[in-house]
Amino acid sequence: MEKKDVIHKQLEKLVRHLESLRIAEYMELLERPGKLILINLIAGLARGLGIAIGATVIFALVLNLLHQIILLNIPGIGDFVAEIVHIVEVKNNKF
Repeated sequence: MEKKDVIHKQLEKLVRHLESLRIAEYMELLERPGKLILINLIAGLARGLGIAIGATVIFALVLNLLHQIILLNIPGIGDFVAEIVHIVEVKNNKF
């Protein structure tokens, strides 16, 4: 009887572990490729949008920092940064 109890406890532990891994949900997802494609498409769109927004914010912050450096009017650096900002503004006005 003791051996059955040990096996039973180990099986329960294994079942709980497999349920925590959500294997059943993953297998259901693999059986429905349309749903899997839709989920991956939405995830890809969200990642792409996040990257675009993040890159825009970082670029704007860098441009603002460069603008602040220009306002400090540091010799040499200010002229260089002013030229970079001018090039960026010219490129943005063309589009």
